[in-house]
Amino acid sequence: MEDVSPIRFDYHALPSRVLFGAGRRRETPEVARQLGCTLPLIVCTPEQQVLADAIASLFAGSSTHIFSEAAMHTPWDVTSRALMVAREVRADCLIAVGGGSAIGLAKALALRTGLPQIALPTTYAGSEVTPIIGETQDGEKRTRRTLDVLPEAVIYDVELTLTLPARLSATSGLNAIAHAVEALYSVDANPVTSIMAEQGIAALAAALPEILANPASHDARSHAQYGAWLCGTCLGSVGMALHHKVCHVLGGTFDLPHADTHAIMLAHVVAYQAGAAPHAMRRIARALGADDAWTGLQALAARLHVPQSLAEIRMPHEGIGRAAELVLQETYANPRTPDYQSIRAMLERAWRGTAPQPDPL
Repeated sequence: MEDVSPIRFDYHALPSRVLFGAGRRRETPEVARQLGCTLPLIVCTPEQQVLADAIASLFAGSSTHIFSEAAMHTPWDVTSRALMVAREVRADCLIAVGGGSAIGLAKALALRTGLPQIALPTTYAGSEVTPIIGETQDGEKRTRRTLDVLPEAVIYDVELTLTLPARLSATSGLNAIAHAVEALYSVDANPVTSIMAEQGIAALAAALPEILANPASHDARSHAQYGAWLCGTCLGSVGMALHHKVCHVLGGTFDLPHADTHAIMLAHVVAYQAGAAPHAMRRIARALGADDAWTGLQALAARLHVPQSLAEIRMPHEGIGRAAELVLQETYANPRTPDYQSIRAMLERAWRGTAPQPDPL
């Protein structure tokens, strides 16, 4: 009989409640009540003010307040203003309405106030089911993992995603896929998250092209949201690796759009990892129905018409060297040990939009 190593792994389920289904945003006041909340502070970006008003209208009287200045990468100056508002209105819980910007701000507030959170995501970013926060101060983005920022409840209402533009749906969905991709070669990967990761990639890869063709499709939107939940749960359950480090550096240092950066870098980083994580590459390729993981991801990105190069999103070429240096600081656990020259070469390819290339190890 073939010698088979015994299965050994750790899996930690995160303590949060998920409500999934069309129209379930209307249950927000009851969820808040169950958390003992009567004076919620709703946080959103300026673009989501109307939606925040609609959620506020579900509550009786004038018990809610809205802070609508959430911004990408959770800048500290925005967080400090929101903290002042939360204290002034004596908020007893936080409701994030929107994508990663709103959810990130709610997490930053929860970290400093201990207030419970309810998240109503409108994108596929997945941060609503993670104990991870990334904050930017003095031009540098830092992340940490703590249960203190994990939302107590998440309400997935497909109707909240119907107005997400097709292009943003595509980049947000690729951002979600990145969580699952890295979960498959994470240092603490386990059978549970690996199953979720492969299913999440497959669900999003099937749904996103349909959303591009028919943005009003409830079915495609629902499957994309399901895939995003699976991928986000992977992000929250195991550690991420090089791709997330690269994107945090690029986004925090050069103020690049978060989802676009993930969408552009994903195939390049996967190609970079290929020789060091062959089992993960096979599972990614299988989920995509492709011969290779990186070519499948690149083909999906091209099919979704997302930006193909860092130059398109105004990453300065002269910043490549600095980015490579920052990637090597406080590195994440990774199947391949990164070095300056190979990281710089990968970033150069991504800046120019040339094809991803697996490097010989």
